[in-house]
Amino acid sequence: MSAAQAQKLTGAGATFPYPIYSKWFSEYSAAHPGVEINYQSIGSGGGIRQITAGTVDFGASDGPMTDEQIAASKIKLVHIPTVLGAVVPVFNVPGVNELKFSSDVLSDIFLGKITTWSDGRIAKDNPGVKLPDQKIIVVHRSDGSGTTYIFTDYLSKVSPEWASGPGKGASPSWPVGVGGKGNEGVAGLVRQLPGAIGYVELIYALQNHISFGSVKNPAGNFITASIESVTEAAASIKQMPADYRISITNAPGANAYPISSFTWLLIPVHSADPAKGKVIKDLLSWIVNSGESEVSSLSYAPLPKSVAEKVLKTVYSLQ
Repeated sequence: MSAAQAQKLTGAGATFPYPIYSKWFSEYSAAHPGVEINYQSIGSGGGIRQITAGTVDFGASDGPMTDEQIAASKIKLVHIPTVLGAVVPVFNVPGVNELKFSSDVLSDIFLGKITTWSDGRIAKDNPGVKLPDQKIIVVHRSDGSGTTYIFTDYLSKVSPEWASGPGKGASPSWPVGVGGKGNEGVAGLVRQLPGAIGYVELIYALQNHISFGSVKNPAGNFITASIESVTEAAASIKQMPADYRISITNAPGANAYPISSFTWLLIPVHSADPAKGKVIKDLLSWIVNSGESEVSSLSYAPLPKSVAEKVLKTVYSLQ
């Protein structure tokens, strides 16, 4: 076995893609004896902090790094999109399994302006649903989170009040609610608290058997998150920027799910350790060529073909 093959790689960051990353990394390690990949699902904020400080071999984030973060980084990094996912509004309303949310209602719930489930505006979107007169408990992330970035990027596009208030970001100043750590923590709190609403990546809602709502898109249709509706949101990209930092929330398209996003691995352009760099390059090309075919089993959408081809060129250019 060559020294280049026997490597321990460390990564940290986003919880949004953790289910698919753990599957990929264990499969890659199994097929490449001697390669160990230790990925800590600590949230996008932590992933950006660790990779820019050079304490891990790669980072992961669902919110692209800001120009300021890129400028401040000790290491020149490239964003490599890996999969697409959906952030869904999960809820625990006794006796209610299905709900529809229009964008203004969703933003006003998280702004603390709509406080009970029996509110007339929720009822208007959900005719025939018996809504209890129960207090709404907002659950949000307590850690710096790419899932939060995606959700608040969406809210900022649909609500001027959100845009001029908390705004978009990984750690906004929440007007109301209680915090949970990671997608896991938010899912857990929503399950425990009757009357709760939160937001998690789709796979966490499915794995935890938590009800999640459909969301009204710009075309005026209530869309349930699915591989197909996320893929349609991705189809709205006419030109992928060279650095891959792009938002597809609130995308046009009759059946596009409005809270969809890419997630990215943050990779050093010049590896400090050439042997590790070689393995990372091989891992990334394996993800694009082989791993993408497995993402739908965990309810993620694969990269569009044109994006995958572009990503491969970027991967092959890494030093």
